[in-house]
Amino acid sequence: MKIKFILSLVLMSVVLIFASCVKEGPAGAAGLNGVDGVDGVDGVDGADGAAGTVTCLACHSGTKIAERQFQYAASQHKSGSKSLAYAGGRSSCGQCHSGSGYIEHHTIGKVSDNTTPDAINCETCHTLHQTFTYDDFGFRGNDAVELLGGASFDKADGANMCANCHQTRRTGAYDQAGEEYNGYTLVEGEFALTSSHWGPHHGPQANLLMGVGFDEIEGSAAYNTANHTAETSCVTCHMGDYTDKQGGHSWKASLESCQECHATTSFDYGSKQSVTAAQLLELRELLEELHIVHGELNDDGDMEYHPVTGVYPVAVASGYFNWVGITEDRSLGVHNPKYITALLVNTIEAMKEEVAKK
Repeated sequence: MKIKFILSLVLMSVVLIFASCVKEGPAGAAGLNGVDGVDGVDGVDGADGAAGTVTCLACHSGTKIAERQFQYAASQHKSGSKSLAYAGGRSSCGQCHSGSGYIEHHTIGKVSDNTTPDAINCETCHTLHQTFTYDDFGFRGNDAVELLGGASFDKADGANMCANCHQTRRTGAYDQAGEEYNGYTLVEGEFALTSSHWGPHHGPQANLLMGVGFDEIEGSAAYNTANHTAETSCVTCHMGDYTDKQGGHSWKASLESCQECHATTSFDYGSKQSVTAAQLLELRELLEELHIVHGELNDDGDMEYHPVTGVYPVAVASGYFNWVGITEDRSLGVHNPKYITALLVNTIEAMKEEVAKK
């Protein structure tokens, strides 16, 4: 058996040796060259569809992206102190209070319960790194916005994205006769204020700019709108040339933008903001006298004012709705001077009448 095994190994070795000695024949004729590919095109400013290296460098070189990051660092949207804290993790609030929530809502129409909130960033507003062309600078969710009150907000320079979130979320007061509140049946002319968070919500700027969605109490002032409604948008005033920590991606209103139309050295053009501040103070004091507003010190030692739940005349509830909405607009009348003035004048008149009834 051993002899047969040895002979088999020898035979296999001879076969392998002969196989390794086989020589290749002469080389054949060279084949034709392939067709050259098309050279890539470096993108340049304004080039459509260019996907070369310069497209990336439009942001990722020099100071362009750094400049925008420094500007954005001055915005409360960056810190999340207003947008992320408290409400960012709620599925009902995340579409505005979280950057990823805004993207998810725009994509599938809702915010999932398990979405991790994060602060608004570049990709929240811009469709970045999808085509690697200049289309990546496009806006996310820039369609017209239908506001409570029946108006369509359509300023496609990017302001529609602002209006997606900066709008009223609730309607004002109305006659709730026959409805129940804590075992009490409301009578004609009454409204039950049931939540300490009731009001237009914290960012009603789009509604005031358009002059809709507030309780237009009848009074001596006519409800007209100022030219800001037709001639400007959020971007016009809040994203002008970045100067003195205003404009650009700080989103802080730019005095230089105001000066393009108004000869002014401050935002208080024609003392409008001063007058509005005084009217808001007068209205708040009337509402405190009507016991629908209560003030208390917060942890920082600042006074905060909240509605007091209960049943009120519709006019009084409307007075609170208008006061808190104009206060939280934070423009002190600038967003729509004529309309905001009319709201305040007529609301103050009505609250004085309610105080006189006490």
